[in-house]
Amino acid sequence: MNAKESTKVERNLCVLFADVSGSTRLYEKLGDKEALHAVERCINRMTRATEQFKGRVIKTIGDEVMAVFDSAEAGMDAASSMQQRVDDLPPVRGIKLAIRVGFHFGPAIEEAKDVFGDTVNTAARMAGLAKAGQIITTADAVAALPALLQQSTREIDALSVKGKAEDVRVCEVLWQESDDLTMKSASVVAAPVAARLTVRHGDDEMVLDASHSGAFSLGRDAACDIIINDRRASRTHARIERRRDKFVLIDQSTNGTYVTFHGEAEFALKREEVILRSKGSISFGHAFDAGGEVVEFKAG
Repeated sequence: MNAKESTKVERNLCVLFADVSGSTRLYEKLGDKEALHAVERCINRMTRATEQFKGRVIKTIGDEVMAVFDSAEAGMDAASSMQQRVDDLPPVRGIKLAIRVGFHFGPAIEEAKDVFGDTVNTAARMAGLAKAGQIITTADAVAALPALLQQSTREIDALSVKGKAEDVRVCEVLWQESDDLTMKSASVVAAPVAARLTVRHGDDEMVLDASHSGAFSLGRDAACDIIINDRRASRTHARIERRRDKFVLIDQSTNGTYVTFHGEAEFALKREEVILRSKGSISFGHAFDAGGEVVEFKAG
């Protein structure tokens, strides 16, 4: 074993990701200087919440914090504290600041003050599922919590996660005092039913079904599942992922993703998502009538 290998340690950790929701809108509305200050205030509060529960900030990238904790309990407490601290901030020129948080508990590899492994990937996936003001985790992390804290969670779905053969049971942490806390017992989520989405791009046709695991990517990058040869499209423009019996289109682009359901008006997604239903078309970075490549879809 060489010196580098000897620094690797594998143990159970709670890995947490948190980021500022809608930061792009902040920069558009407030300008760079004021938006950066607002994001920094959120980052500082997330950092203090991490330290409050004996966690360690691994890194901050832009508007995102990655932290680790020795237990799922500490991670959940820190996540709730982060939400409360940011929620207490006053609006900035009418814009309410908010964060989204995701965490997972399981085996991870520590090396050179960084953390790697499947637990990290799953935690990042949970953060990606969370909406503003929400904390999302896994049923495995909930199982590692004390019984009392488990009562402040509820199971909400079972989703496919890239690299995992089976769906991951997803839970929400109820961090706010509300009527929801009177309905804390986790509901049983039925097994996913067969889902099917046919996607057509030019002469190519792909069928996504219940066996499809992970995200299906669309964009200019050669690594995408569907390559869009249009300069108005982003390199990784959008993705389609299965959520139980549905397929969801998620925009990740600079210029937006334009969607038309058959018989309905076209609309634009900008860092948003929509369930693909019935049939329709998708344009990348511009409206359908502006020309360019189109992806057609049919659900069911």
